[in-house]
Amino acid sequence: MKNRLLALTAAGISVAAAFLMGACGGGGSSKTEPDIEITENAYVHDPSVFYDEKSGTYYAFGSHFAVASSKDLVNWHQETTDGVSGATMLYGTSNWRSVLAKSDALVGGTENTWAPDVEYYNGKYYMYYSLTRGFGGPVSVIGRVESDNVLGPYSNEVIIVDGASSTSLNKPNCIDPELFYDKDGGLWMVYGSYYGGIYMLELYNEGENWGLPKPDQGEFGKLVWSTPGSTVVEGPFVFYNEDTGYYYLVTSYGDLSTDYNLRVARSTNPNGPYLDLSGTDVSGNSSTCNIYKLAGNYFLGDSEGIAAIGHGSIVEKDGEFFSVSHSRREDGNGGVTPAHSMWTAKLLFNEDGWPLLTPCRYTGEEARTFSKRDVAGTYDLLFFINTTTATFEHSTEYTFNANGTIDQGGNQVGTFSVSGSYITVTLNGVDYKGALADCWNTYTDEGGAICISAVSGLATTIWAVSK
Repeated sequence: MKNRLLALTAAGISVAAAFLMGACGGGGSSKTEPDIEITENAYVHDPSVFYDEKSGTYYAFGSHFAVASSKDLVNWHQETTDGVSGATMLYGTSNWRSVLAKSDALVGGTENTWAPDVEYYNGKYYMYYSLTRGFGGPVSVIGRVESDNVLGPYSNEVIIVDGASSTSLNKPNCIDPELFYDKDGGLWMVYGSYYGGIYMLELYNEGENWGLPKPDQGEFGKLVWSTPGSTVVEGPFVFYNEDTGYYYLVTSYGDLSTDYNLRVARSTNPNGPYLDLSGTDVSGNSSTCNIYKLAGNYFLGDSEGIAAIGHGSIVEKDGEFFSVSHSRREDGNGGVTPAHSMWTAKLLFNEDGWPLLTPCRYTGEEARTFSKRDVAGTYDLLFFINTTTATFEHSTEYTFNANGTIDQGGNQVGTFSVSGSYITVTLNGVDYKGALADCWNTYTDEGGAICISAVSGLATTIWAVSK
């Protein structure tokens, strides 16, 4: 049966998906009772997620003025769509250039704002936005506006980073701002895109200068992730996991319409250096780094192809982490559709402290421990090779046996071991360290399942979902 979750074409189309909490064996096939019903999905390009404590609501702010909201990270309600209606809501007028007059004058004309980030401090909501002259051009600005309400209208423009006036030959593309607090309460902004790489600026974390750059950092701050050759890098997001002691910098590589994919590096300090799987600093020549994919283009089982999971946010909720991104679909000709729907998935961690994206959309599952008996079953399994390519990876059927062996096509091809929620999968002599989670099978919509996500030292990722 074609998965109804993946066939959503507009907010408000009802889709039933569910999951019964708790342990059970046999690859999760008996988990069939409803828990959370997915009734809405929304469209937001480059969603930056802000949790509003006043209303207990998650808001996803995107490029082109689209906004969605959610109470549970499962159902997303379209607050406003791309274009004039969104500009009117957020800025109180369809003539949003009048509100962002300083930025617009510096850039010299643009179509819309890119990838805004909303933060709250001392009774005010602050929106960090970016403008560019032309798509991916070097004339770019990051500014900030404020409001008494999370959905605006926003006003009182302040310039944060001015790449339009700079005469530097090595300036970044000043877009995609994201703020985060470090473990000691320090405030930072990561930003950047395209040819210039990803940069980090430290901001004031209190007082009347809150959210403004601290002095003596140069025009643009510190380069923390270089451009990977001819490949685009964009959409940076940093988060901290106190259990692992690492800051994680997540970016997106490639072209949204062809080969978009999600990458990650980590550091023990908020401003880097951020290292790949081999311990190499990604601020150098990142083309030579061992930076693995969290997600790429793929077909899993008999479902339609999923593409472009990326450029989103990492949200911590009740001690667990979730990736909230946009996603696209295969267009039937090996290409990618233009619509960008919301995609929320759990973010797990392996024993080495590396994050792993689960293959299925989140529908309210709780974490638990597993045994080999729980994991035993037949899986659709795919490999993400560590390259940026428009190729859609296809899954193959593998059988995980209760004795810890793995069969494929009637032959034993590997083994697996389980410890709590961790799993180590060995296939064709290569070890993949990963984690396990219960999930609703996004690709069949026919029942609960178990998801496996793991990565090798060669930066090859595997995803598997029980059938």
